[in-house]
Amino acid sequence: MLAGVGPILGHLLSAPDYSLFSDEIVARVRGMLAHLARQVLRMQAEATGQTGRDAFVERHGAALSEHFQASPALLAHCHALALEWQLTERLEAENGLDPVLSPLLQKMIADDESATSSSAMAALAAQARFTQSQRRMELPLNELPGDLLHKTLRAWRRYCGETSSEAVDRAESKMRHAYDESAGRLALFARLVAGPGARSALLLDKAGAGLFFSALSVHSGQPREFAVLSSHARQTVRLALGLRASGIEPRRIDELLLRLHPGAAPFAGLEDIDEDAARGMLLDAVQVLERGA
Repeated sequence: MLAGVGPILGHLLSAPDYSLFSDEIVARVRGMLAHLARQVLRMQAEATGQTGRDAFVERHGAALSEHFQASPALLAHCHALALEWQLTERLEAENGLDPVLSPLLQKMIADDESATSSSAMAALAAQARFTQSQRRMELPLNELPGDLLHKTLRAWRRYCGETSSEAVDRAESKMRHAYDESAGRLALFARLVAGPGARSALLLDKAGAGLFFSALSVHSGQPREFAVLSSHARQTVRLALGLRASGIEPRRIDELLLRLHPGAAPFAGLEDIDEDAARGMLLDAVQVLERGA
């Protein structure tokens, strides 16, 4: 363990601002996990009739947050959200792209189709909430995907152990009853980018990071967390394959890669890879990553 301290510390100290594990990213992930723990504990305190609810949350918050860290899926989700927000802030600073209302979302709000317009309005409100939450390093329970909410609540029940009671059951039932996955930001984005005419969401400077990553996930067939990770400077090959699997022409892919990573080398031979081949390569990579997790 001691032999690894130097190399690990050296890596962290030399990591650039846009590193996968920068101080900002680690702090944001830690903040989201802590916020999830506080929300669950507050509901538990209310259900069990705790008199000092704030003290109860404070007493168990750090331990439950650490317990949540044992979930690879939850960690990966929080990490992806932190990276998405980092890119969102970068696009605002470098390109003046509004973190809430992107040009594409504005166009969708004005769409003649009422279903698209109403979904876009709901997505706008959800993106505004996401912006505020990320600035506070928080993650509302209701914004978790359904499978992750289930895993988070199961982890909380394991943390409770023998102290579980009917009141804890009531707290869990209340949290599940209040949950509506279809109203969450990611579900709204997925609906907006699912249609064949929504491929314009793959134009990062028009769609913004949130819609872009949802579109990349939907059209390339990879989990959204992996789509977000592919935006990192050392993952340009996977990003190029994801865009190719989504039907984007090689010339436009080179333009996007240069916009994201000006120092990156052009992706050679991309014109020789069709959509099906790119999708197959991505699927193989995803399966390897999932086995490793």
